[in-house]
Amino acid sequence: MKAFYDLHMHSCLSPCGDPDMTPNNIVGMSTLLGLNLIALTDHNTCQNCPAVEELGKANGICVLSGMELTTSEEIHVVCLFPTAEKALKFESFVSQHRMKIKNKKEIYGEQLILNAQDEKIGEIEELLILATDISIMDIKKLCSEYGGTAFPAHINRDSCSVLSVLGEIPPECNFSVAEVSQSGDIEKLTASHPILKNMYIIRDSDAHYLENMRDAGPYIEIDELTAENVMNFLEDPLK
Repeated sequence: MKAFYDLHMHSCLSPCGDPDMTPNNIVGMSTLLGLNLIALTDHNTCQNCPAVEELGKANGICVLSGMELTTSEEIHVVCLFPTAEKALKFESFVSQHRMKIKNKKEIYGEQLILNAQDEKIGEIEELLILATDISIMDIKKLCSEYGGTAFPAHINRDSCSVLSVLGEIPPECNFSVAEVSQSGDIEKLTASHPILKNMYIIRDSDAHYLENMRDAGPYIEIDELTAENVMNFLEDPLK
């Protein structure tokens, strides 16, 4: 079957995420756009994943839980897990490696944790957009230890991407997937970076606002729409 995906979007918990990016609005808009596979990937946290996962199940949308982790090299990497429970265990590790700098709400906005009714149940005080001390060289293996996977985010961008920072995707990272943003030229990138010929390229929205979420378009082919099947695909997409 075709799983129409968007595996990179943010909620109101991300300091750069719009307050309207609540769990209900994310799932509701995904339904309207024809998406049946989504992932919530806030900056360096997974705390809003349980609510989105719950709402996804109620609305027939497969939800992966994760985060957009900022590595010690200032590179963004999408980390995904089949359940919110596993994602939160990974976050308990990541939280020990975040910078302990308090969020300035007047500049970055609130970092709100919501339940499935879009009610505030908490707030993260540490500013979430800063780099962790986790290297990109270690992230894929770390995610695997927690039952997840990882891929470099928006590799076509001029900042916070593996190509803009390192100039290449080190083979030692063992990534099997790479992500481009909606404007990414896959043919041009592959010509400049031959390693991409051996990787599966996905295209995500990286939506921070509801209007940034995109209509169903890119899809993957899997036998059945389950989180486990999607994770298996992402681990070995070219088999």
